[in-house]
Amino acid sequence: MSYKKEQALMIDQIKVQSLRHTKREEHLRRNLNNRHIQLIAIGGAIGTGLFMGSGKTIGLAGPSIIFVYMIIGFILFFVMRAMGELLLSNLVYKSFSDFAADLLGPWAGYYTSWTYWFCWIVTGIADIIAITSYTQFWFPGLSEWSISLTVVLFLLGLNLATVKIFGEVEFWFAMIKIVAIIALIILGLGMTLLHWKSPNGCISSFSNLWSYGGWFPKGISGFFLGFQNAVFAFVGIELLGTAAAETRNPHHSLPRAINSILIRIIMFYVFALLMIMSVTSWSLVAPDKSPFVELFVLAGLPEAASIINFVVLTSAISSANSGVFSTSRMLYSLGKNGVAPQKFTFLSKHAVPSSGLTFSCVCLLGGVVLIYLIPDMLAVFTIITTVSAILFMFVWSVILCSYMVYRKQRPRLHEISLYKMPFGVIMCWICLVFFVFILVLLTFNQETCQALIVTPIWFIILGLGWIFIRKRHIT
Repeated sequence: MSYKKEQALMIDQIKVQSLRHTKREEHLRRNLNNRHIQLIAIGGAIGTGLFMGSGKTIGLAGPSIIFVYMIIGFILFFVMRAMGELLLSNLVYKSFSDFAADLLGPWAGYYTSWTYWFCWIVTGIADIIAITSYTQFWFPGLSEWSISLTVVLFLLGLNLATVKIFGEVEFWFAMIKIVAIIALIILGLGMTLLHWKSPNGCISSFSNLWSYGGWFPKGISGFFLGFQNAVFAFVGIELLGTAAAETRNPHHSLPRAINSILIRIIMFYVFALLMIMSVTSWSLVAPDKSPFVELFVLAGLPEAASIINFVVLTSAISSANSGVFSTSRMLYSLGKNGVAPQKFTFLSKHAVPSSGLTFSCVCLLGGVVLIYLIPDMLAVFTIITTVSAILFMFVWSVILCSYMVYRKQRPRLHEISLYKMPFGVIMCWICLVFFVFILVLLTFNQETCQALIVTPIWFIILGLGWIFIRKRHIT
């Protein structure tokens, strides 16, 4: 048998296996088309951290923060490539937790799914608090609890409808982000070329990038500290992995979305930050304010606060919406694998895991209540986002480990793959070393170090849960 015929036969076997699986039971429907998955990819790559957290990262690292975002984006691009090859190697995989369970063992699927669920619950709580704050900018008389309740009910209703509606909403939320960033880049470029003199006396020029202490004004230590906060801006980039089960023609849509991640990061992160630090000195960027707002203010637009408040509001809603979507799909997968209550596998008439959605939204409300009871919100928010980033790095690491096992156990599937990960196993090790490097950096800051100390408690809780259910997975 020729190589091409053998390749075609193996691909057909994989497709038949997928069809048999879908005939056997209720399943998630592939109702997301190419434009949905492309914009979900953008929305996942552009987090709220870019709009609100970039001021603090600029203060920590100066212009070298550009290289920080590029390095993190470069590393995560390979994580997504590994995930893409694994998902397309077998269409029975509904998410990365499925191939983790298949390749590493049931324990890996259990830890990955529950950890990813917790990641988005934690991130969702932070997003809802942010949404409440942004909404009060226009409606200061509304109580916090009423806004939070309304937001959670809105997210629940939105996701209970159909997955196609979710895709449409994410499409337009991502479009708002794109328009806002492109507007900032064009405005900043125009001010720089015209040598605009801002109210603070700084003349806009590309030389501002190196005229105030060079590219590394805070030294190598400041450059390293920038990684602590910048990594949170990328959480959610793996959302493609949970949307894969409901994507039409994944062999076409998934590679296109993943391949464009690197270009989008350069365009939306790097170009935006270049313009911000060209318009004014990086040392004049307020760490506790959005540099996006500051740039529009410098341009003399009095409506800037309302415009950017709307953009950041939609960005936070988009993040929370993605979180609710992801958590419900993870609970669905956990139920199918027998490591969560079977009620989470119930699908509504629209093929939506309604029980998982409801449970996740209830958890969001409980978390919001707890956070409102803690007085020091800024410190808690920092700890929450750091815990989220640590847990996301765990999920990314599981994807890489799954890929290495896949290469070892199923070399023929890799050989016939039409979407191979560049540099394969070697790049997996480089990415894993990078994540260890980030964890070491977290020990240099008191608040991030506290988050690093607290995070193992979650894995202890998971370990206790696994003790009670592991017998059913022992053959």
